[in-house]
Parts: sequence; structure tokens; C-alpha cells
Amino acid sequence: MTTSTPEPTHLGQLRRERLLSARLYVCTDLQRFIAYPDAGPVNELGFEALRQFYAAAFAGGADIIQVRDKRVTVQTEIAALTLLKEVADEYGGLSAANDRADVAAITEVDVFHVGQEDLSTEQARSILGDDVVIGRSCRTFEQVREAEADIGIDYYCTGPVWETPTKPERAAVGLELPARAAALESAKPFFAIGGINAANLNEVTAAGADRVVVVRAVTEAEDPAAAAQALREQLPA
Repeated sequence: MTTSTPEPTHLGQLRRERLLSARLYVCTDLQRFIAYPDAGPVNELGFEALRQFYAAAFAGGADIIQVRDKRVTVQTEIAALTLLKEVADEYGGLSAANDRADVAAITEVDVFHVGQEDLSTEQARSILGDDVVIGRSCRTFEQVREAEADIGIDYYCTGPVWETPTKPERAAVGLELPARAAALESAKPFFAIGGINAANLNEVTAAGADRVVVVRAVTEAEDPAAAAQALREQLPA
């Protein structure tokens, strides 16, 4: 009896195909969706409002949405990611978790993102397997080169381009880093991140970055769908 090495599953292929076509990546915290702070770790979320935000962002043009909030309980994060996965599947988008590989595994999200001080690629893969898309944040060109060379990394982010209150401890790296990443001869996608909005997005694309991560530009908008659409229209098809 002979055995063969299993081929990558359809799920992993589908996720990576969607990643390659992705241009707009939205990160959100959960603070404005904590509707019932005394209701317990799972029921504190205002699920309908959160669902409406996810749906609006995807409908407007977001390709990936990530939940990133270190101030909530693990159970709240799991509940928010479970809902995100459901909405993302409805819209053909990608759902993403940040930092916690165990939470990503439990909720079966499509994407797992880590920073330089978080899990190594090997550690993340040992928990999540090969079908989950993995991304890493990069603040220097050396880190970019390491991400490019790491076959276990599917994409990376460069930034923060501009200073941002979501990462107050991180100094801005400017447009040079995404420009240098764009100049590399690589098919590995990268996203510029940090203080990007509809008013300065043209500077980012002029530097060579055709994928971006935004936070406040969508999460603080009165109309998240319109905000996402305005950004997506400035990015390549």
C-alpha cells in the first residue's frame, strides 16, 4: 500500500486567491460595540450593530476585516470573530484575527496576523496548519526582507506610514519603506498601514503600494460603506 503527500486543500487555495486580489484591509476594535458592559463576557457585544458594520465595510469594498482589540475578554473576541467569519463568508471576503493563534483556530478565521514580537511563523503554523493565511507587520526594510524570504508568510504590512493613535508607541516610517518594498521583484503581496485615509491615499499609491490597511478612515466614518467605497475607488482593480 502506498501513500502520497496530500495536496493543499481547496480552502487554503481559495483564501490565497482572495488575498492576491485584496486591496483594502480594514482593522477595527470593538469598543463602540460594547452595548451591555454588565451583561457578561459574551453578551456584552451589540451584535446587530457589529454585524451592520462588518456588512457595510464589505459592501463598500473592504476585502479583509480584522478584529484587533486587546481591551476585551477572550470570550468577547471569540464572539466578535465568529460573527465576522459568518459575514465575511456571506460577502466573499476574508476574516482576520490578531496575535492569538488559539482564538484564530477556535473561530476558524481565514487570516492570522502577528507583529515582530509575537509568535514565529513556525509556531503559528503548528497551531493553525497550512490553510490559514498568515501576515506579519514590518517596521524596517530588514524585516521586509525577512518576510519576503519566509515561505510561511503570505503577506506583510509596512508602516506606520504616518503617526497614528492606534499605535502611539510606534514612530512613523514614512513612505520610503513601502516604496522600497514595492521595488522588490516579488509576487508576495504587502499592505501599507498607518494613518492612511482618502485624502492621503494618493501619496501611498504614488509610492508604489497598491494595497492598504486602514482603521479610523472606515471605523470612525458616519457611513462605513461610503468610506470604504471612496478608498477602494482609489486603489487598482
